[in-house]
Amino acid sequence: MSRLNIVLVEPQIPQNTGNIARTCAATGASLHLIKPMGFTVDDKKLKRAGLDYWYLLDITYYDGLEDFYSKHPDGNFFYLTTKGTHIYSDVEFPDNTYLFFGREDAGLPEELLKANPDTSLRIPMIGEARSLNLSNTVALTVYEVLRQWGFPDMLCEGKLTKFDW
Repeated sequence: MSRLNIVLVEPQIPQNTGNIARTCAATGASLHLIKPMGFTVDDKKLKRAGLDYWYLLDITYYDGLEDFYSKHPDGNFFYLTTKGTHIYSDVEFPDNTYLFFGREDAGLPEELLKANPDTSLRIPMIGEARSLNLSNTVALTVYEVLRQWGFPDMLCEGKLTKFDW
């Protein structure tokens, strides 16, 4: 089975992280949170946004980017940023993909982007818009990767509950 990983670098808003955790739980993606964070993991807003899906979540915490990279030296890393020069949907995502997202107020460190120009990806927007909401950006890119992978191990058909078919 292909492995998808979401990496949040210094997330600041608990509701965004809770929504992202819910997306990860619903898609089987692993969530990696890189400290420092702008909230604590017992924040009520974080828990509420994630609903009752926390038991489905594979989540790991790191003390910084160096800690993360030391534990994951062989990943396929992609950096989502408004400063990216490649469109996210033009990329073929391999197994063991890690999608990185930065702080809501600052994005990813520019040093990281400068060192990785070929894997710095952008979601197209009109020029006047600064950025999309972080949790929306994560959901959009997660589902692009999963679409490319054929939605592995996912239910792709729902059913009505009021009618006995």
